Amino acid sequence: MKKLIILFTIMAVSFSCKQNESAEATKKAPVRKVRKEPKAISYTLENTKQWLETNAQDNSKMRIALALNRTDKANFTQMDSVVVAGDMSGDIEFYLPFPHHVSSLESIDKIIYFSYPTQTFAAYENGELIYTGPTNMGRKKDPTPTGLFFTNWKAEETTSTFNDEWDLRWNFNVENKLGVGWHQYSLPGYPASHSCLRLQETDARYLYDWADQWVLADQENVKVKGTPVIVFGSYDFDAAKPWLQLIKNPKALEITENEMDEITKPFLSDILKEQETRKSTKIAEK
Repeated sequence: MKKLIILFTIMAVSFSCKQNESAEATKKAPVRKVRKEPKAISYTLENTKQWLETNAQDNSKMRIALALNRTDKANFTQMDSVVVAGDMSGDIEFYLPFPHHVSSLESIDKIIYFSYPTQTFAAYENGELIYTGPTNMGRKKDPTPTGLFFTNWKAEETTSTFNDEWDLRWNFNVENKLGVGWHQYSLPGYPASHSCLRLQETDARYLYDWADQWVLADQENVKVKGTPVIVFGSYDFDAAKPWLQLIKNPKALEITENEMDEITKPFLSDILKEQETRKSTKIAEK
């Protein structure tokens, strides 16, 4: 009888370990996004009016062209010339600088990056790039603060604290005391905001729905922080628009996986700590 008990115990422990190993393996193997890659990547500078005459009705091409020029449709049509890709048959991720997968981020459930030098943003889930697009960040006089932040509160529509005539849609605050957040607003194609992170409306809405809000313990204290947001780099306001470099070198603005590692490393322990707090809170509330 003792032998049978020991045998069943060993089998139970073995089965439990295999379950844990399987769960761990699943956790560390994020689903890779299937992407349509263009045959080649090259860029030219085209007359805007002429380009629009043949491409304005192609939503896929327009989305890529707007992203390449860090702008929206209203401002795009006012530009004399624009950067366009020779082959626009691929997914947008191939025309913007962030890496499609970053192994060192696989332990992070959700994270958003805003790149000042390239004026682009990227959202990752367990190391996989799931969404990316253009942004216009803080102007020279009112730069966007850099470093690690967490999403706080959000509002479908709110009024700017800088000018009460400015209505901000899909606003998600990331720095409460300074009033900095991302939201939909005009993208002229260069850093022009008063510290905030301007986005196209589709992109602002996506991040608005995707990111997590903070959880308050009371009016003065945060119980659980939201989704981590890293704003990094600097913008050369005296130079030509950086994406013009793509015409000579299609990889001029590329952000490598190693660079992402270095950008994230100083903040990784804080990110994982806050992530664990959020998970523990959810479990305790069940």
